[in-house]
Amino acid sequence: MSVLPFLLRRELNGRLLCRQNITVVTIYASLGEEALCHSLNETEVTTVICGQKELKKLIDISGQLDTVTRVVYINEEGISDEVSLARNSTSWIIESFDEVGRLGTEAPVEANMPLPSDVAVIMYTSGSTGLPKGVMMTHRNVLATLSAVMTIVPALGSKDIYLAYLPLAHILELAAEALMAAVGASIGYGSPLTLTDTSNKIKKGTLGDASALKPTLMTAVPAILDRVRDGVRKKVDATGGVAKKLFDIGYNRRLAAINGSWLGAWGLEKLLWDTLVFGKVRAILGGKIRFVLSGGAPLSGDTQRFINICLGAPIGQGYGLTETCAGGTFSEYDDTSVGRVGAPLPCSYIKLIDWPEGGYLTADSPMPRGEIVIGGPNITKGYFKNEAKTNEVYKDDEKGMRWFYSGDIGRFHPDGCLEIIDRKKDIVKLQHGEYVSLGKVEAALIVSPYVENIMVHADPFHNYCVALVVAAHNELENWASQQGIKYSDFSDLCQKQEAVKEVLGSLAKAAKQARLEKFEIPAKIKLIPEPWTPESGLVTAALKLKREVIRKTYENDLVQLYA
Repeated sequence: MSVLPFLLRRELNGRLLCRQNITVVTIYASLGEEALCHSLNETEVTTVICGQKELKKLIDISGQLDTVTRVVYINEEGISDEVSLARNSTSWIIESFDEVGRLGTEAPVEANMPLPSDVAVIMYTSGSTGLPKGVMMTHRNVLATLSAVMTIVPALGSKDIYLAYLPLAHILELAAEALMAAVGASIGYGSPLTLTDTSNKIKKGTLGDASALKPTLMTAVPAILDRVRDGVRKKVDATGGVAKKLFDIGYNRRLAAINGSWLGAWGLEKLLWDTLVFGKVRAILGGKIRFVLSGGAPLSGDTQRFINICLGAPIGQGYGLTETCAGGTFSEYDDTSVGRVGAPLPCSYIKLIDWPEGGYLTADSPMPRGEIVIGGPNITKGYFKNEAKTNEVYKDDEKGMRWFYSGDIGRFHPDGCLEIIDRKKDIVKLQHGEYVSLGKVEAALIVSPYVENIMVHADPFHNYCVALVVAAHNELENWASQQGIKYSDFSDLCQKQEAVKEVLGSLAKAAKQARLEKFEIPAKIKLIPEPWTPESGLVTAALKLKREVIRKTYENDLVQLYA
């Protein structure tokens, strides 16, 4: 491979590479050294494009890289220490993005347009289950998904402004930005840490990305929307009084309107509630959002409805994977249902197959259930230099249709919409034969106000499950203050048995509301004071849990929980 955008943040760059039929390899900047070396060496990369901050990671592993000869860094203010260090400590040719741009202007090259079957992108997965795998996407795959999505969201065009803040190494972001370029929309770049006016990396008194850009379109992963929901709820609860009562009344009226039992919540009344209540919430994301697509993982119905009402704009769920080039299903623009991921995209065929071991059958009533298998022109070629794994999950039928076996469990509603209900890898059989779906339990328990993040753990040698809980800092400290509990720091508070008991009780309450079985509710928990971030290597860039990494990191704590 001749080019690797290690942290590619310029859509123009990717388009120019495609115009020259150069295969682009994308790798998450948050991957550890072993995964980076594996990905770079496996694809025999010669040129790396990255930010100046990422140069330090490359320098640290330079002795382990076999084929890299050139690094192009994205220009920032001045020349950083990393650039100087790279020039002095490696044999690589180090050039700035602007310098490369000038070379192209001075000596333009004719286009070398690709064929539909040529590989456009080798996208490495985030490595949530081991070393990352490189998924080979052809130009046909990418165009199939883009053309299909264009039929779902109305009036996409040059008047739209898209806020990009996920890494381009994520298939949802790559597909979204390619779509914006195709329809002529504007793209503004931000980051999860600068998204709103109150984000961690925003200087007090300055605007966040959304407030400055005022986007009309966004994509989001469920973890981000859950944080927005929790932030709004906490602010409303903290304000209390008349403001909270107005919010509750307005929310309930809007909810009744969506359910069709109170038409008066539209028209003039809608305008009233937008002015008094929801306009302030909408301003968090710039005030002009007309559509949000949630993908990357199932979004809870509670969060979807809450954000939909507060923003006054549709939140569509989509379902797809890197292996399907983000294509799969997509909610219709005017679909007000929650908890579902929509009907198959025009480029996709979807079928369910029985998984008897997990108890999911296509003959189930009232809806067929089973493993989700996706076919169509958006299904990618397979995994780079990994024929065994490719043959395991990709199949071609007698008609030449290529299918991908997702490992996700779904059920089809009577109207043809799909709902994700489980994942084969997340199901563990307990000592007495009960099956625990880790993802389902985590989704139910994360609504506890004390939970910032959670990983449920179960194994076949015990008859109960346990959980590692990243404690919500403010909520737990506020509770401790009200209870008069003394502690030296937040880590000390997380060790207090009173705090553990309070959080465990909150989890039991959330479990009861979600109607979990007794064996699904964690019997013991460990409170974790430090957040799990992509930088720590415990979650992916899309904030999905890296179960095996977390398990190894907290191995001693898990042993103690089972003691």
